[in-house]
Amino acid sequence: MGIAKGASQDEIKRSYRKLARKYHPDVSKEKDSEERFKEVGEAYEVLKDPEKRAAYDQLGANWKAGQNGFQPPPDWGSGFEFHGGGFTGGSENGAGFSDFFSSLFGQRAGGFQGTHQAQHTQGEDSHAKVFIDLEDAYHGASRSLSLRSTVLGKDGRPEVQTRTLNIKIPKGVREGQNIRLKGQGSPSVAGGKAGDLYLKVEFNPHSIYKVEGADVSLELPITPWEAALGAKVQVPTPAGKIDLKIPLGTSSGKRMRLKGRGIPTKMAGDFYIILEIVLPDKLSDKERSLYEALQQEAGSFNPRVKLGV
Repeated sequence: MGIAKGASQDEIKRSYRKLARKYHPDVSKEKDSEERFKEVGEAYEVLKDPEKRAAYDQLGANWKAGQNGFQPPPDWGSGFEFHGGGFTGGSENGAGFSDFFSSLFGQRAGGFQGTHQAQHTQGEDSHAKVFIDLEDAYHGASRSLSLRSTVLGKDGRPEVQTRTLNIKIPKGVREGQNIRLKGQGSPSVAGGKAGDLYLKVEFNPHSIYKVEGADVSLELPITPWEAALGAKVQVPTPAGKIDLKIPLGTSSGKRMRLKGRGIPTKMAGDFYIILEIVLPDKLSDKERSLYEALQQEAGSFNPRVKLGV
């Protein structure tokens, strides 16, 4: 938009109006007027909103990557408290904006404003992300959460304020669900009740588990002899260790289902174990000779017969 990073809100508005007139498709003679008009609109959507502007600043120099299929990091916007929701410059679902813009702010469209905006005496709802460990969803937890929100200072520039809340993570919460904190949103300017704060739950990446909905999966390494002869092995789960019976003659990639051992929601998910046969890094001379003897004994076995080779 041709303005400095620290520009005031008045400077942003003046620049937007000037560029919007210049590139409006109905009057502009520029070849790329429609695209430039769209870009100016997106920039103004961010810069006129102190909260979007402050969160967008997290990208730093990476904002340019947005023109080349850039995807925001998983923790995009974390720690920021956004008030209200919805776009004033487009449809409620962010239609008309680029994929890059929608990937950053699209999920905020509509927000949580619908119920309380009609009640003029009640404060505005706000929302933020909270990142939890998978184990918190299994057992529940108490967490201290710091949230940053923005207000306009006397000079028209956004100022960041921080507050800390003690929150309870309910057992059985799923990724994407919202935790409602009643009365923790914006205060009412008319002396009514404060709005509510909605915390959208996201899971921290886990070193061994993968989550899909309420289901959890684990890739479990086993030895060739455990696969061939069958075995009983210990398996870690977010709820604790369990004993698992490996069937005789198990192939690598076999998927075993433990019903109801996923995230303990009202309809509990399942826990899936994907078996992976792993060889020792190095074979001793004796181990090598045993494998050679096995090769001789089972030489007619061809695991690729279904492939026609």
